[in-house]
Amino acid sequence: MNPSTGHRIVIVGGGAGGLELATRLGDKLGRKGRAEIVLVDRSPTHLWKPLLHEVAAGSLDIHAHQVEYIAQARWHHFEFQQGALIGLDRERKQLRVAASLDEDGIEILPEREIAYDTLVLAIGSVTNFFNTTGAAEHAIALDTVPQAERFRRRLIAACMRAQNRLGEHAGESNPQVDVVIIGGGATGVELSAELRNTAQVLRAYGLHQLDPVKDVKLTVIEAGPRLLGPLPERVSKATTELLHSMNIGVMTSERVTEVREDAVLTQSGKRVPADLVVWAAGIKAPEVLSTLGLPLSRLGQVEVKQTLQTPSDSSIFAFGDCASCPSPDDGKPVPPRAQAAHQQAAFLFKALQLHLAGKPLPEFKFSDLGSLVSLGRVSAVGNLMGNLVGGSLLIDGLIARVLYASLYRMHVLALRGAMRMVVDTVVQWLRQRTTPRVKLH
Repeated sequence: MNPSTGHRIVIVGGGAGGLELATRLGDKLGRKGRAEIVLVDRSPTHLWKPLLHEVAAGSLDIHAHQVEYIAQARWHHFEFQQGALIGLDRERKQLRVAASLDEDGIEILPEREIAYDTLVLAIGSVTNFFNTTGAAEHAIALDTVPQAERFRRRLIAACMRAQNRLGEHAGESNPQVDVVIIGGGATGVELSAELRNTAQVLRAYGLHQLDPVKDVKLTVIEAGPRLLGPLPERVSKATTELLHSMNIGVMTSERVTEVREDAVLTQSGKRVPADLVVWAAGIKAPEVLSTLGLPLSRLGQVEVKQTLQTPSDSSIFAFGDCASCPSPDDGKPVPPRAQAAHQQAAFLFKALQLHLAGKPLPEFKFSDLGSLVSLGRVSAVGNLMGNLVGGSLLIDGLIARVLYASLYRMHVLALRGAMRMVVDTVVQWLRQRTTPRVKLH
């Protein structure tokens, strides 16, 4: 690529924060020719990451919710480049992007360099297996759409084998599908609830002999003393009670030591049978960050100042899960949560305009608005307002579910504008009432 004659802002990572930032900067600066905005991502499409548990459960059609980066770029005046970040030359202000392959492994885009004047890193996080024996080989992570789709296919196959008493279920009088979810954070809790709701309608697809509650056993294993450790204890307690009411097993204070093809072993000596294992026990920064020559935190995140600039290079910004930003109040890092990335994207939209004008930048301050955890299509639980009013308000049930759904609508609003968001909401409402709840193909 030839360097632009104007100022070029390159954003690496098309997650919720990165795509929102590219969209807003394209509309503000790209449309008027004040700057060239380039978005780089390894995937050709974007899906809001909190929806991945619904993809894994088969209760969400990804084609109705995915955003094509190229189409979004055309509508909002920025450029999209597909490829994974593999290197950075800060002296030449060039980043190196890996070649892109199609589904058959054939190269469609070569390895290349992309010039930048200002670089924004927003590449998110990846699953941390904590060097647990067998975890990488036998457990499925839910970082990407292909991983979620793989779990969905394996879930349906396991149910089919159990009903027809094939494979490991041969000769069993009461075959059962054991699904073990390692990690009692938001992803693990949401997936367990969505899977239970999905199991309720499996009979509509020919699985008449499986009891959706008794024959599909769900177990959540958490190493800490309770579920949803970062959230208030009363939220954790309410969530645990709701999972128990849905006949979902919860094991706390159980550290997993090994994942086998047919079981999960814990430090206390327990052996939990497993046809499918999902690993949702933690995240870490992508390994590529350690090759860029930027200062890193002990967790491997890029260290940034409260302006979200790296201390060693004022032309490089980082935000979201891949960055460690200190809070101005207590110096603790901003938590790696979707609302933090959303707030940082909004902050950078204004800060980058000041950066282009050579003006001093403000400091980012995270406002904790609370947390919500989905427990299916009709329920959720969480706390609102965080520390804004000196405390928090526990909510659950339908009200919490409506508020949870509104978080996604806010993301759609940021990407498509008010009119398209309203149309999209109506279309999705109609689709939910005219299409099956479970996707088997």
